[in-house]
Amino acid sequence: MKTRRETGNSTPLLPPSSPPRISGAIFFALPRQVRGARLRGAMATSPEDLMRRTLALAVDNVRARRGGPFAALVVRGGEVIAEGTNRVTTTNDPTAHAEVVAVREACRRLGSFELAGCEVFASCEPCPMCLGALYWARIDRLWFAAGREAAAAAGFDDAHIYAEVPRPPEERVLATRRLLVEEASAPFTAWAELPGRVEY
Repeated sequence: MKTRRETGNSTPLLPPSSPPRISGAIFFALPRQVRGARLRGAMATSPEDLMRRTLALAVDNVRARRGGPFAALVVRGGEVIAEGTNRVTTTNDPTAHAEVVAVREACRRLGSFELAGCEVFASCEPCPMCLGALYWARIDRLWFAAGREAAAAAGFDDAHIYAEVPRPPEERVLATRRLLVEEASAPFTAWAELPGRVEY
């Protein structure tokens, strides 16, 4: 897999430390003034503050019946650039997970397909799809609250996807077969020959 390219700004935005451990009980004990707050453009003073805002957004998403109990923020220099909540059921989009929604909005607002210099706060440990999106976006740091075990206990178990990734394609549960191997390099050849291509 492609490694993260070095950028001119490699200084962490927040002091290096372990991600905060936040109990699932906080979902039901958030201050009222935090619960309904709009987050985009807001400033925060600590990782804990940002994570509480993320959890509040996840709670609001559930109570408003907009989707699952997940939320994410994209933050740069303490400013919330974008927010995202799970919208799978309301948009009929299986990729509309909170982290993906937040990354898409942040890229749109910043006019870039890279989010170097940004951090992501997620209410729960990202699934394999979202984790891949965060790597492709080249964020500087990921913070999350609930672990994947808590998500599984709530009915959102992605352990089978994690288990599938290292298996050879032909051994995965999803039926997978290769075709036209001899012709498969044509798109890569076209890419290599494209003048002025935008690398990512």
